[in-house]
Amino acid sequence: MSIKLIAIDLDGTLLNKQHEITPEVKQAVQRAKEAGVKIVLASGRAFNGIYPYLKTLGLDTSNCYCISNNGSQIHQADNGEVIIQDLLNFEDYLYFENLAREIGVHFHVISDNKIYTTNRHISHFTCQEAFLSWTPLYYRPLNEMQTDMYFSKFMIVDAPAVLDNAIQYLPANIYEQYSILRSAPYFIEVLNTHVNKGSAVQKVAEHLKITPEKIMCIGDQGNDLAMLKYAGLGVAMGNAPEEVKKVAKFVTLSNEEHGVAVAINKFI
Repeated sequence: MSIKLIAIDLDGTLLNKQHEITPEVKQAVQRAKEAGVKIVLASGRAFNGIYPYLKTLGLDTSNCYCISNNGSQIHQADNGEVIIQDLLNFEDYLYFENLAREIGVHFHVISDNKIYTTNRHISHFTCQEAFLSWTPLYYRPLNEMQTDMYFSKFMIVDAPAVLDNAIQYLPANIYEQYSILRSAPYFIEVLNTHVNKGSAVQKVAEHLKITPEKIMCIGDQGNDLAMLKYAGLGVAMGNAPEEVKKVAKFVTLSNEEHGVAVAINKFI
């Protein structure tokens, strides 16, 4: 197997619990780059939450790409220019904002690298997302939202037990109309139809003329399933839940044990 492209998730995968890239992982990525392998960071974060890690790894160049918002946008890695996107509209926003209120969960949305919430009592999970991804956070009442806005994703956020209960109240038909992902125990993410990391990796690969059997994808959560299934070599982190490990062709060590470096050193 000759790997030509590696797509790597950030949180829980590339990054340890301190949200850092360990020296071991950085060295492995550098060696893969030197071997001519394309490295694509594929995250649920907006671009401004990905860019510092692109810079750390030397991937902030014009011939590199990254995937943000779980696949709704693909960027030039050097300047964040969006080259492909598939967004949600204001009508979609109104539907899910109302649905979140009806089932009693917190809700925020991403638009133009900014987080907006109508929740006067902002969830600490929303604050955490803004802090970790360097994304500005705005409280904005519904009647102050601009109706011409487009959104890269919606996020239903709350304590894991609250979300576990809320899922049963999501109408069955939305799974046909939208892409619904559980990206963390406290996040349910809503994207446009058929948008996911797998379809985004496929678009990058087709642009680079790289076939799936020459692609390795590494991830740890439900929002990584599509790209692990698409890749010739899907790699699950040791800290991933069983549903992710089951679809992987290889299970590496955890993000606290430099699992990305272990996978790269084994297959590159």
